[in-house]
Amino acid sequence: MPEGPELHLASRFVNEACGGLVFGGCVEKSPISRNPEVPFESSAYRISASARGKELRLTLSPLPGAQPPQEPLALVFRFGMSGSFQLVPRDMLPPHAHLRFYTAPPGPRLALCFVDIRRFGHWDLGGEWQPGRGPCVLLEYEQFRENVLQNLADKAFDRPICEALLDQRFFNGIGNYLRAEILYRLRIPPFEKARTVLEALQQRRPSPALTLSQKIRAKLQNPDLLELCHSVSKEVVQLGGKGYGPEIGEEDFAAFRAWLRCYGMPGMSSLQDRHGRTIWFQGDPGPLAPKGGKSHKKKSKGLQQGPEDRTEDPPPPSKAPSRTRRARRGLPEQTTAQQPKGTSLQQDPEAPPVTEKRRGGGNQYSQIKGTPSLLSWATSS
Repeated sequence: MPEGPELHLASRFVNEACGGLVFGGCVEKSPISRNPEVPFESSAYRISASARGKELRLTLSPLPGAQPPQEPLALVFRFGMSGSFQLVPRDMLPPHAHLRFYTAPPGPRLALCFVDIRRFGHWDLGGEWQPGRGPCVLLEYEQFRENVLQNLADKAFDRPICEALLDQRFFNGIGNYLRAEILYRLRIPPFEKARTVLEALQQRRPSPALTLSQKIRAKLQNPDLLELCHSVSKEVVQLGGKGYGPEIGEEDFAAFRAWLRCYGMPGMSSLQDRHGRTIWFQGDPGPLAPKGGKSHKKKSKGLQQGPEDRTEDPPPPSKAPSRTRRARRGLPEQTTAQQPKGTSLQQDPEAPPVTEKRRGGGNQYSQIKGTPSLLSWATSS
């Protein structure tokens, strides 16, 4: 799925592609989307974007004199498994374009579309970042570091470090490929207890005898886990292009695939965490590895997708007895309260139920008259 760097790249694309365009009319939502209608209409407005962690804010700003009089409106998007923004000709809307913003005449007739093949993406009106998400690992590093180190007593850090890294209350912007790359660089077993890994950072202080340049050099040469959450994310942004994309043969993802060291790479092992998401690693998985879990080693060439990375698979059939069968067996009804629970930000809800059957997913990509390459992902990370 798109992670922090991809959301940042998406906001950059919107600003660059739409900076000189004037939009007009109503915002159009597809009839099959369950997301809210966008009650906005203006004869002339501009669109700008900003990103924070795994969220993107789109702001619609009416121009002076536009009719009807309208206050600016902001929407916050979460991309889910396959969300992206595309700028296309108005008469060539891509499939799964669930929200559409049209340019105003006399300019070129274009549409900025929020495209989401799997429909796990969501938008909210009002422009507020989702409550509970921590500071952005990419843009708010000092606040992010402080938030983690001041909350190590939280039960989230009783879990393996690979699972804690997906908790968006503390690691806003980190996802599946980033956690693998970060842990691999530090040779940290993915199923080591998170608190054990992070408590040592509370005591980490540079020697007062070092000069400023020596402290900076030492920090760059020996970054800790929290520093890598920031710097590794930054590396992906600096690659440009689209960021994550497992489609083999897609040239725009070549730089990203060359950058990967661990995620889906030959010789690496993989296990599923307790949420069913695949973690890639090398060596010992660590003391909290799932009992009975079988580690799989990557042999074939190319970027392999874990079960949660496959597109357009139906959820697995429930193995629980049906209501009729329960009644026949004299079993109690299974109520909602008896279902496994978890805080959505802890489980990173953009990940769908794990499936075992793979299907191909097409990449939605277009380029309009010299506009920057647009961002799109048809599979998750």
